[in-house]
Amino acid sequence: MTEIINRFRRALGDDNVLLNEPMSRHTTFRIGGNADIFLTPDSKDAVCKAVNIAKESGLTWYIIGNGSNLLVKDKGFRGIIIQLYRGLSHINVNDNIITVGAGALLSTVARKALDNSLTGMECLSGIPGTVGGAVCMNAGAYGGEIKDIFVSATVLADGDVREIDNASSGFGYRTSSIMKKGMTVLEAVFRLEKGNYDDIKAKMAELAEKRNSKQPIELPSAGSTFKRPEGYFAGKLIDDSGLRGYSVGRAQVSPKHCGFVVNNGGATAAEVLELIEHVQKTVYDNFGIMLEPEVRIIGE
Repeated sequence: MTEIINRFRRALGDDNVLLNEPMSRHTTFRIGGNADIFLTPDSKDAVCKAVNIAKESGLTWYIIGNGSNLLVKDKGFRGIIIQLYRGLSHINVNDNIITVGAGALLSTVARKALDNSLTGMECLSGIPGTVGGAVCMNAGAYGGEIKDIFVSATVLADGDVREIDNASSGFGYRTSSIMKKGMTVLEAVFRLEKGNYDDIKAKMAELAEKRNSKQPIELPSAGSTFKRPEGYFAGKLIDDSGLRGYSVGRAQVSPKHCGFVVNNGGATAAEVLELIEHVQKTVYDNFGIMLEPEVRIIGE
């Protein structure tokens, strides 16, 4: 283990290699035990080096953005976490084309688009995730998805850096071929349209107000806990099952929006998982529909 850590330090720099790092600091749920090794590469080349060393180490490894769609179990993660948030956060605008690092927040990219009077990202502006994760899962909200503006991505796949275009991305509802094949997004290119600054700003404000009024953004969560079943809404199924406000310990089905599980302060991953399982069983018993978690669950 010492030699693996030293390899990471030589490749990334001492400041970008942390040991026994609490994952509660790196998830929007504010939940999670320690990761054995926590890496913060600060360039595409550094990410490639980190991934290659991780593969060669024989240890389990996992890549995260800002942890907005992630639940880490209470005993933590035995292995290596590679965080792209902040390290790969560049945003370059050329006419109506935006080239973005995988670690940039969608909200930051949307503001940059606004600054340049570019329309097409308004519906994505309130999603609390990074570009890399958004591309992998084809993130979307209010009728828009990443696939609508996606041109291409630079990805790391099987040790090689390659380009993936829209036609070969395999985008579907909250999925893509990039996700299915375990590729790592390093950079993405989006094509937007020229628009009116005031109109774009007004649309972003309208959607922000809608999100703030209906979603429990005041409490830690991982966003929508469940994927939307075809033909249904997860939140309504949960509400119709009488689970609005239902709690396990400090984890709760949000009274504000039943599609969210929130951390009321000090919730454990075990409580969240027990709550998720109870919701799934209750909804299935009532409606014959098995809700699939949208939040990713790692650790032990």
